[in-house]
Amino acid sequence: MKLFAIFGDPVAHSRSPLMHNSVFKHLKYNACYTRVHLTDGSKLKETFFALGLSGANVTVPHKEAAYAACDEVRGFAKKVGVVNTLINENGKLIGYNTDADGFMFAIKEFGEIKNILILGAGGTAKALASRFMQEGINTSVLNRSPERLAYFKELGCDCFTWSDFKIASYDLVVNTTSAGLKDEELPAPLALIEEILDNTSFVADAIYGKVTPFLKMAKGKNIICKDGADMLLGQGVLANELFVNHELKTSDIKLYMSKSFEL
Repeated sequence: MKLFAIFGDPVAHSRSPLMHNSVFKHLKYNACYTRVHLTDGSKLKETFFALGLSGANVTVPHKEAAYAACDEVRGFAKKVGVVNTLINENGKLIGYNTDADGFMFAIKEFGEIKNILILGAGGTAKALASRFMQEGINTSVLNRSPERLAYFKELGCDCFTWSDFKIASYDLVVNTTSAGLKDEELPAPLALIEEILDNTSFVADAIYGKVTPFLKMAKGKNIICKDGADMLLGQGVLANELFVNHELKTSDIKLYMSKSFEL
């Protein structure tokens, strides 16, 4: 039996085991998927192989550490330096990124998006910003401090810190920070969030499974919004294809992964 896992800190909330095990069970694929709480991202590679994993997903805050741990990085992950899916290929750790395509799948229903503001500058933000720029979407990034903004400036994004932020009009605002995951924090000071929400059409939060304070404020202003569940599904389908080496039909993976959200 193949063993897969998700690494993160925190990780107890993750729906990934339900999603992937639903696929394995219904399609009779001989595999099992579990959670691994990892506090030190530098231990990712040794932990992966010590557990005898065939593959894994990686969530906050270890996506950049996962990139560094890989023997080889392929596709979009190579461009952004961020890995959320790992494959054991003959004893080598191969890294991929399915976050960005998963998110593009999630925001399709919002229609044409021309201007996006990303809150946060971590691994998820990097993947999304790079993909948005590929699609020709004007992308701005707002982060607490300037240290992590260099990557986004090189991409051509408009970059701001909390102290120098200049408001504009956005089609979509995306929270990629962990604010609201384990607490009741907002991804930026209240006054900034108020101003931002008053100047956007849609809102998305990468966090799923709870209405974060950020989403609560958006709903209070009657803004159409969604949590990270659709993004999770989109990236999960792509990751599962890699886990099973494309031996299962994408339509079947999506069907049974979707059913797991009813549990």
